[in-house]
Amino acid sequence: MPPVTELETPCILIDIPQMQANIARMQAHCDQHGLDCRPHVKTHKVPEIAQMQMEAGAVGIACQKLSEAQVFIDEGFGNIQIPYNVVGPSKTARLADMALYNRVTVSADHVSVIAGLSDAAAANEIVLRVMVELATELERTGAPVSEVLQLAQKIDADDHLHFAGLLVYPSNPIIRPALQEALDALHRAGIGVDIVSGGGMDAALRVHEMPELTELRVGTYIFNDYGSVRRGLAALDECAMTALATVVSRPTSDRAILDSGSKTLSAINDKGVYGFILDYPDAILYNLNEEHAFVDLSRCDEKPVIGERVRIVPVQAGVVSNLHNQLFGVVGEAVEAIWTVAARGMVW
Repeated sequence: MPPVTELETPCILIDIPQMQANIARMQAHCDQHGLDCRPHVKTHKVPEIAQMQMEAGAVGIACQKLSEAQVFIDEGFGNIQIPYNVVGPSKTARLADMALYNRVTVSADHVSVIAGLSDAAAANEIVLRVMVELATELERTGAPVSEVLQLAQKIDADDHLHFAGLLVYPSNPIIRPALQEALDALHRAGIGVDIVSGGGMDAALRVHEMPELTELRVGTYIFNDYGSVRRGLAALDECAMTALATVVSRPTSDRAILDSGSKTLSAINDKGVYGFILDYPDAILYNLNEEHAFVDLSRCDEKPVIGERVRIVPVQAGVVSNLHNQLFGVVGEAVEAIWTVAARGMVW
């Protein structure tokens, strides 16, 4: 394979030893706290990388959408959780097809979602595993705690559904009283709970404050990113993903333009910062157009020249993976693997 110096830019590099260390660290963390580790593969969308996570001890994987899950099912992954409301007859039918020969678990937060899942499962004459999602401070999806028992009872009474437990995101300690209330109501009603699934990078560091959890869904840890570093969730040297970019213009002494715009790094930023340039830590990557990255060099003693290549730690790794056809696994300056981002664009 070509060395890193011969790769065309922009491209995405994955430091293999650092990624492997991140996998081992999170698996050990889950093991220490008696939790099943369920990596969220939307961060990388690469079956070969998910296999590394499974070999390290993961119980299964989480996928965010049906098309993403199908990619991994086709590659032999059989224990898949989809923590998302699957709505509409065509999608629920595909979900039921996936569950014919695989252990597929899905979440729901409303009786109409449950009804759709039931119809699809009945059509395939299967029993589909369904978790009730509990609302959290995120105010995204999820049922209020007052409705959890009713939803669980509806699932439990359905011949074609199995109540698999509760799901929360993020599983921060602030949600613990509501979670305890829901679990107590289920216990008093005689409804068993297989799984209490939590998730989130921040929440992963506080699982010791959430003893009710039985598994952890987490994705970003495999690469880490500059957003994680800024939130104190990872160290800079624990970031395995970098974007390799080239300086294509120096319009002024204090400004550089790179070839890594929003189609490379995404438009996501952290308080106006779009990434961290490892080679020039005092530089500020302050703006992106589709094909251009704008860098403020005014604080730099040394400054890059046109044609120079730099490495950028992106703000949000999972979005970057979805922008690229390939990820290059590297050890030092040697390219050791080229992974196809097989689930790229699988967002339905």
